[in-house]
Amino acid sequence: MQTILSIENLSKVYASGLRALTNVNLDIQRGEIFALLGPNGAGKTTLISIICGIVNASEGSVRVAGHDILADYRAARSLIGLVPQELTTDAFETVWGTVSFSRGLFGKPANPAYVERVLRDLSLWEKRNNKIMTLSGGMKRRVLIAKALAHEPQVLFLDEPTAGVDVELRRDMWELVRGLKANGVTIILTTHYIDEAEEMADRIGVINAGKIMLVERKDVLMRKLGRKQLTLQLEAPLSAIPEGLAAWGLELADGGTELTYTYDSENERNDIITLLRNLNDAGIGFTDLKTSQSSLEDIFVSLVHKDPPAASPFAAPAVAEDGKGQVKGQVTSR
Repeated sequence: MQTILSIENLSKVYASGLRALTNVNLDIQRGEIFALLGPNGAGKTTLISIICGIVNASEGSVRVAGHDILADYRAARSLIGLVPQELTTDAFETVWGTVSFSRGLFGKPANPAYVERVLRDLSLWEKRNNKIMTLSGGMKRRVLIAKALAHEPQVLFLDEPTAGVDVELRRDMWELVRGLKANGVTIILTTHYIDEAEEMADRIGVINAGKIMLVERKDVLMRKLGRKQLTLQLEAPLSAIPEGLAAWGLELADGGTELTYTYDSENERNDIITLLRNLNDAGIGFTDLKTSQSSLEDIFVSLVHKDPPAASPFAAPAVAEDGKGQVKGQVTSR
């Protein structure tokens, strides 16, 4: 796939001495939905602000479709749309007026049909002549999205777009995002709703303490780091795991009536069949079984709560990368 956004060795140190970003390398592919996850203060908004020209980087470079955001800033920024966290809108302007004005800021000719389509997609058409100050918080959020789409960007940043909004807006916006992706628009999403990233994203990036910890396709990440469990309800309680089954790493719970096997093997089906045969040979019967797999939220929490080495307060888990944030290997344990 073609790279539309390239970030190289990007760092940001504020005047106060706060290091918000450290040597960030990342490539975003054209037409993908990329979810950037991280705890509060991890550097997500700083990274987006640098790309969008709101904050200056201390080191490094960013290119959007080959255009440097500093040397060729007009061309680079014309390709970007941003939906910020804050509800910053022109209170006394109408919905139609502010969206049309945003389009004109990028030198785009008037296109009432396109603006109408955006407003209809966001359920704003009936409010087009209302002043923004009269709108609810959810409607103001819709206006921000419409403004970001007004100039037909190729890259759209959604910075916590559904924070504090109603279920209807979340549903409408994800339908809109799917439509944008189908038309080739690249979406970079930050969110604290992990279920959104799990449902929508093609790739996941995790940032913590200003460093990219991991970048991986969602399905690969779930396969590598998603813990799977087989739980058996035993016919009779066990006081201990039989010695012949010790190598399986089985765990007893609920007074010895529940047996749990944790696995992540590519040959999981054969492993489970072999385990069940071994249990049968050992005279251990069960009345019920169930399987479960950890969610993306479980994986995220386990990654960001790993304690960094004392020698480096910003150290991230060991990841084999190719210099562009493309993960080659699996996160290793400390």
